Amino acid sequence: MKLDPTQTYTFSKYFESGYYSEDLAQAFGYSSEYKVFQLPQYSGELDRLVELRERIEEALPYVELTTELARREVIISRIVLELIHYTKAKLRIEFSLRVNNQLQGTLDYLIRTSQPYQLLVIEAKQADLSRGFTQLVAEMIALDLWEDSPTLTEQAVLTGSVSTGSLWQFACLDRVNKHFTLGINSYRVVEDIEELMRILVKLLKD
Repeated sequence: MKLDPTQTYTFSKYFESGYYSEDLAQAFGYSSEYKVFQLPQYSGELDRLVELRERIEEALPYVELTTELARREVIISRIVLELIHYTKAKLRIEFSLRVNNQLQGTLDYLIRTSQPYQLLVIEAKQADLSRGFTQLVAEMIALDLWEDSPTLTEQAVLTGSVSTGSLWQFACLDRVNKHFTLGINSYRVVEDIEELMRILVKLLKD
């Protein structure tokens, strides 16, 4: 694919356009592959995990998760707030980011720590995780090129997740080799919530 240099593109426009994530990555000079990969998990105690599971299970029968906002409020935001509890990371919601006319828009959740410096972006989507990956790729490229992003020595790999609330999938960007790994395996809420939380906590604590 070839982007029109005279046009303005936002992250959400890439989602709506129907571009394939690998084509978008290539347009910006990055390679990509889909594969099953296992992210490392935090091995310490997560003292509120049972309560989190119970709160989500209690709410799900009474809420219709038919909109992106509903999924964010009922599931994703609860998981993100638990993540902040365990990591003490800084959370930015609806974070505006602009690198240039082709890389700009709003990140649903940007989470960062300073010691060590880690960035994690989470994109909420109502459906179609495949197109959600396309938007996530655009956001992660923007973070890679962003002037306030950590240097390669501070964080050589950027990680992001696209989520419907009930399903979570991950992507990793090797910043040195400009290569995306897009995970085809997914984590379910509430069935895989412990594994999911341990992955998220590990991403920010190490």
